Amino acid sequence: MAIEAPFPELDELLLAIGEAGQRLSDINASEGAAGNISVYINWPVEPRRRFPLCETITLPVAVPELAHSTFLITGSGRRLREIIRDPAANLGVLCIDSGGTTGRLYTTAGRHFTRLTSELNSHLAVHADQVQATGTNFHAVIHAQPLHITYLSHIPAYRDSRYMNTHILRWEPEMIIQLPEGVGCIPFIVPGSADLMQATVERMRHHKLVIWGKHGVVARSDTSVKRACDLIDYVEASARYEYLNLGNHEMGEGLTPEEVCAVAATFGIQQTIF
Repeated sequence: MAIEAPFPELDELLLAIGEAGQRLSDINASEGAAGNISVYINWPVEPRRRFPLCETITLPVAVPELAHSTFLITGSGRRLREIIRDPAANLGVLCIDSGGTTGRLYTTAGRHFTRLTSELNSHLAVHADQVQATGTNFHAVIHAQPLHITYLSHIPAYRDSRYMNTHILRWEPEMIIQLPEGVGCIPFIVPGSADLMQATVERMRHHKLVIWGKHGVVARSDTSVKRACDLIDYVEASARYEYLNLGNHEMGEGLTPEEVCAVAATFGIQQTIF
């Protein structure tokens, strides 16, 4: 999917990122400085009026597929809830150079970070893989740490993809519509590592939301940054139902497989989980 002209202006994108960051804070998915957001844009953007300072940085992973594209990316150690109040202090604009190994980073004198997010390698690699596969001109990636879904990933049974999906997708009829492919599960891998990057790229070829075991989630959207945030919101709500049920001796049954299948059939959803 691609966004058609007239394209969103820079200020509109900054506002959307800020609103997503605020929502993630509201649902307790970004304690302290946890979480990061990046947005890929492949249409003309002029960053220098809002972000006048420019430096060349070496990218943590080569992404020649993204040459000449632009990113809005959170700075390392920044609080997602504060983006909406001062986007320029918390975000950088990264323009990828022709070889895909360096980029021009535009910031302001009042920026509150020294480098971009420590998860930049995973963000760039997922963007590159999706852009190469789909040709989209827009792609958003969010990492957050929602309380309940992260807790479930600490329980060994829930690290099995099928077990996780059949248990968290049963609590709301909307879930099978929003995530017909279910969520992907990755066991714990050291944050920021090449292994985590590669595993995330592979899982996100098949899922719009992936659980980083004992660490949080990653969601993507080629529609809007708030749509990626919505997926985290949906999954966290369902994980809270599951958490409540565990604490209530599993007295709730949730939707039965037959009921989930009926919802999918009614809305023309192709799914293989139930």
